[in-house]
Amino acid sequence: MLELINVSLTFESDKGSVEILKDINITFNERQLYVFTGPNGGGKSSLAKVIMGIYKPSGGKIILDGQDITELGVTERARLGIGYAFQQPPRFKGITVSELLRLAVGQSEIDKEFGLLFDVGLCPQDYIDREVDVSLSGGELKRIEIASLLARDLKLAVYDEPEAGIDLWSFSRLTETFQNFHKTHDTTVILISHQERILSIADEIVLVADGLIREQGSRDAVWPLIMDSTVCSFRDACFEGTEANVECNR
Repeated sequence: MLELINVSLTFESDKGSVEILKDINITFNERQLYVFTGPNGGGKSSLAKVIMGIYKPSGGKIILDGQDITELGVTERARLGIGYAFQQPPRFKGITVSELLRLAVGQSEIDKEFGLLFDVGLCPQDYIDREVDVSLSGGELKRIEIASLLARDLKLAVYDEPEAGIDLWSFSRLTETFQNFHKTHDTTVILISHQERILSIADEIVLVADGLIREQGSRDAVWPLIMDSTVCSFRDACFEGTEANVECNR
């Protein structure tokens, strides 16, 4: 469905060129749920942004259903059915939650709007008429963006650390939502996460570190390697910064 061929990403800095992604080759199949994991700064989000078209690769090709989309930008890729939920979503002053969701689900599907908010752990009556502005916390905003992406009929949906800023109950509810969505939709899903509960629902785990794909395979094959520090030297780094959600890792 989606194929990355020899994809690289290099940024220029004051100190010269910095290679972020190095000769990435990976194929994403239809109706599969992939989880990107690995140490912070290893290239997970950069790889996802290359897929969305936020970053243009320095080399290589990106093929979607046989079409070369390497030179297409975010808008064109969105029209082809690729969606992206940011780790830190944007705010939209003057736009209500209802209006934002209706952009995705249509003008007359209020019941679906309510269901989407409930699925991400929000009480619909409390949020449907609120503006998507600074009055919302980071966790609330995150859940609303996830709801808007779940509403769309996408070929590929990418969620960058969907658990960030979300309380334990809502995180558990969100994990169930991803599981149910995966069972009932044809969308290929990519989740970027360190959390064991999210890793546990993956069809395939992709370990990204130092700009390379270090491991890729089924959950049953890759998860034991990540947990075994004698095999995976990146294990400790994978779980850096997860202390706030320590219960989620048990």
